[in-house]
Order: sequence, then structure tokens, then C-alpha cells
Amino acid sequence: MSLNQTHINEILKTQNFDELNSMQKEVIALDFATKDIILLSPTGSGKTIAYLIRLIEELKSDLKEVQALIISPARELVIQIETVFKSLKTGYSSCVCYGGHNSRIEQNRLAENPDVIIATPGRLADHFFNQRIDAKGIRMVILDEFDKSLEMGFHKDLEFIFKQINQLPKQILTSATNLEDLPDFLKIKQVTKINYLREINSVKLSQQLLHTPAEEKVEYLLNLVAGFNNEICIVFCNHREAVERISRSFSQVGFSHGIFHGAMEQIDRERNLIKFRSGACSVLISTDLAARGLDIPEVKHVVHYQLPIHEEAFIHRNGRTARMHAEGDSYLILGNDESLPKYLNERIPLIKLSKQFALPKQPQFECIYFSAGKKEKISKGDLVGLILKKGGLDNSEIGLITILDHSSYVAVNRKKIHSLLKNLSGEKLKKSKVKIEIAR
Repeated sequence: MSLNQTHINEILKTQNFDELNSMQKEVIALDFATKDIILLSPTGSGKTIAYLIRLIEELKSDLKEVQALIISPARELVIQIETVFKSLKTGYSSCVCYGGHNSRIEQNRLAENPDVIIATPGRLADHFFNQRIDAKGIRMVILDEFDKSLEMGFHKDLEFIFKQINQLPKQILTSATNLEDLPDFLKIKQVTKINYLREINSVKLSQQLLHTPAEEKVEYLLNLVAGFNNEICIVFCNHREAVERISRSFSQVGFSHGIFHGAMEQIDRERNLIKFRSGACSVLISTDLAARGLDIPEVKHVVHYQLPIHEEAFIHRNGRTARMHAEGDSYLILGNDESLPKYLNERIPLIKLSKQFALPKQPQFECIYFSAGKKEKISKGDLVGLILKKGGLDNSEIGLITILDHSSYVAVNRKKIHSLLKNLSGEKLKKSKVKIEIAR
């Protein structure tokens, strides 16, 4: 059994694709009798579309039960996967479950037996523990970024989840690094492995090393990033404390940036990613939480402010740039009290910086926040209509639009921000009064 071309064409149309890439074609070409699949492919290569296509072919429209689980280690990934799933317009229902999301809303949705549950391991295990999920109909489990789940300490949660599933479902495990040992609870005997990690073109990744005095490391970082002149950049740190400390230094000199780490409130993480995607800030300072999976723009520069202990994390960070045949730069900042890890035994070209530097201009766009979203039936057309008719902007001055459950964000030309807010003061959105302000 395989997908028919008409169905594939319908999927391509929803995603504005001309055709599937070679990895996606190989995944969907596998016979559907194939029990277990390990899919290894670089970040940004389209793994989500590949496994969702196989999933929807497994679903049955006449069943009123949970048929599949998609498990991913981060809240943002769960939200992202559901967005892609819904965009396929299959007619199948889904439910997202993750920490920070309203548990009561999830319980109500689970009571309706959605076809697919998309969840983080911890929240999914909690729902199983409280017997809110009937597992008898589950025929497929997809473990997205599986090695990251284990790395983040979800082994016990995943083991508990699999114990709740009596029959052995089909399994798809995805990762952007090779999987050496699989835990016993997966009960995988014969697996089909599809490996596209060889597709990583390291030639297009330029690596450079910057030596700094330990006490001036942040100043050197500011100097380096200022020189990127608003080209998209992620600064990676090993610890959230370093992220916060660097952010304070950037704020003190008025350097526009965003931060991202696991201790932040969900809404703050979402807002900062939206601003980064929208071009409202060109620099994101983050832990390894942003190293893979997330739907973020093509990154020109990756900066390792702190080098990770394990090579896999270093690979994932660098995987944020030089993606999909593009070129990118990776910078290693090393204090005079630090040494290169053992996995970096090659000679890396040294760079030197002038002590004088100027901050780049503010990014072209700024994000506007609206206190209404999907649950209030707000559409992109509603937001654009209001901004064009009442705000005084034209289409060329509007950028990315993101609509969440109870809020929306619109990127607009920074030069028009104050006149826009003045023009929209007191205006209603779909006959309802909403808060409209700069997203902070």
C-alpha cells in the first residue's frame, strides 16, 4: 500500500510546495506494512511533513477513538506540529497537551476522543496516570526528536506511556543525530532506518574562533554580534543564567534582542519566538532549547558563547545555519581560562575584533500585540483589514502575522508604529474592543 499521487498533490498544495524532497519521498514510499521506522535527517529538512503524511494514511475516519500519539520534548514543538497537522486539512481531530497549557481544556478535548494527541512526555504521562486517555485504539506512535526527550530526562515518562498501550503500535522515531541504543520499552525488533544525515554539507559552514579575556567575554560578544548588522543570529549558552546575564548587558547598551530558555513562562517564550520570526529582533540568546526542531528563520550566524560538553549538541546548534543548501557562519568564543573540548581537534581559524564598534540600526519591523485570537474567531484578514483601513498602512508595511488562541501579533514597519497605534486607539476588532500595543 502506498500514497496515491492525487492525495500527495493535495498535501503539496496546502504547504505551497512544488514537490516533496528526496527524504520525504523515501519515507512515504515505504510499504505501509513496515512496522517501525527510524528517520534521521538534519534540522529543517521536513521530517514533520514526512511522518504526518504516513500518519494520515493510517487513520480511519469511521473510528471515534484515539488512534495515534505524537510525542515531542518541547512545548513549542508540540504547538508547531499541531499547526502543520491542521494545515493539511485532513478533517481528523487533534488535541495538544503540554505543561503551561490549561489542563482543563485538555481534559475536555480528551473526553471527545480526538484522532491524534500531540503532547510532551510529562503532560501525556499525567493524563494517562489519571486515566483520561483510552489507549485501546492507538495504532501509531511518533516520537519526534526522540533522543532529545531522553536527554531531557523523559525516560520514565515515556516508559510509563508505552506500558499503557497494550498492543504494539507502529512507531516512527525521528532525530537529527544518530541513535545508538534504544530503550527496551520500545520493543523494536526489526527497524527500517532512513538516514539523511550524510546530506549535511559542512563545506558551506564557516567556523571561526575568537579568544577573549575572561572578564571581557560579554563585551567581545556585543562587538561580534554588532558587526553582523542585523543579519539573523542565535547566541547559544549552556545555562539559562548565562542567557539572562548576557541579556542584561545587551539591554544596558540598547541592543535589541530576544531570549529563550526553559525556565521562562510559556507566553514569554512564544512572544520572543514570534518577534524573532517576524524580524522584530535579529538576535536570539538561548540555551540548547532552540538548537533544533523549532520553526525559526534561516539563521546566518550561530555563536557559541559557551561550548557544549557533548559534540551532538554542538552539531545541532550549527545545524541552525548553513541549512537547505545555504551558507552560514559559526563562531566559537573562548575565554583565556577555557579550552576547546576534545571533539574539536581541528584547527579553527582565529579572528580578531577592533575595540571600536557601533550598534546596528533597529530592525525594520516591530511587533504589535492584539488581545484576541483564534478563540475569538480572529483571522489574518480581520487584522490586515483593520490595519489598512483604520491604521493608515499599506500592504508593503505589514510583515508576518501570527494568531494564537487568545492573542495575535502583527509585524509592521517600525517607522509607522506610533502613527498606527494612534490611529487604532479606541478601534474595535470584529465589533469587540481589544488591547492593541507594542509587543514587549
